Amino acid sequence: MTVQTPLLVSGLKDIASQYSAVLCDVWGVLHNGVTAMPGAHEALTAFRQETGGKVVLITNAPRPAPEIRVQLARFGVTETAYDDIVTSGDVTQELLSAQVGKNLFHIGPQRDLPLYDGMGLTFSDEANADVVSCTGLFDDETETPDDYRERLADLVKRDVTMICANPDIVVERGDRLIWCAGALARLYEDLGGSVAILGKPHAPIYEAAKRRLETLNGAAVDPTKILAIGDGLPTDIRGAVSQDLDVLFITAGIHGADFGPLEAPQEDLIRRRLKEEGLRARAALPRLVW
Repeated sequence: MTVQTPLLVSGLKDIASQYSAVLCDVWGVLHNGVTAMPGAHEALTAFRQETGGKVVLITNAPRPAPEIRVQLARFGVTETAYDDIVTSGDVTQELLSAQVGKNLFHIGPQRDLPLYDGMGLTFSDEANADVVSCTGLFDDETETPDDYRERLADLVKRDVTMICANPDIVVERGDRLIWCAGALARLYEDLGGSVAILGKPHAPIYEAAKRRLETLNGAAVDPTKILAIGDGLPTDIRGAVSQDLDVLFITAGIHGADFGPLEAPQEDLIRRRLKEEGLRARAALPRLVW
């Protein structure tokens, strides 16, 4: 009889020696949109100190990396936890730069406007838009994707392409789940619209992160020595698996209710869900700790 290797581990230290680099998700792993997750940034700090490995944070945030660095500090995540940051906003900027001269309609909160700084884009209302850039809902505290159905349908009828700068469907904010741009992009596609997405789970953000690791390391990093850490099955886990990277699945994030007690998930439920999704994980933890 084949003995199955346990999926649940006690902490990152149990597998850390097998890797020289980590690509770590941010929202749902390092913070919950309100404050830092206890033990998470300390775990990444310990990985860097104990193994000498590099850590690149890889996030579907639609804002450029410097904005995320400031946000992390505000939440109490120290810079000792990481070497660099790659955001969905970073990789989306190249696609947005190709829209110069077109009328662009932005869907999303004011806090995401730094995404467009210095790009020379022309903004318009939706009636005159040639392209839509979606970073989120205008008010993610009160709105839902269905509030946008009619206006998105009108844009689809005009064959306007949507550029989605944040593929996440939902994220945690404290003890609540908040709709993200990915939910609007999914609705746009369901209505028959064309959507361009470069963040997780898509390849461009991973390619950018690997290039960043190569710069930090001074040479290309063997993909078998890269560990991806995340909590989102359709984004973090699917993206890492598509890149053939090992995964540390953080179960108490957006899918926490699916695996039994939040702090004591049931391994059989985790394995079953991964199998149903056609995914895999090297290991699992309820929350990131060393």
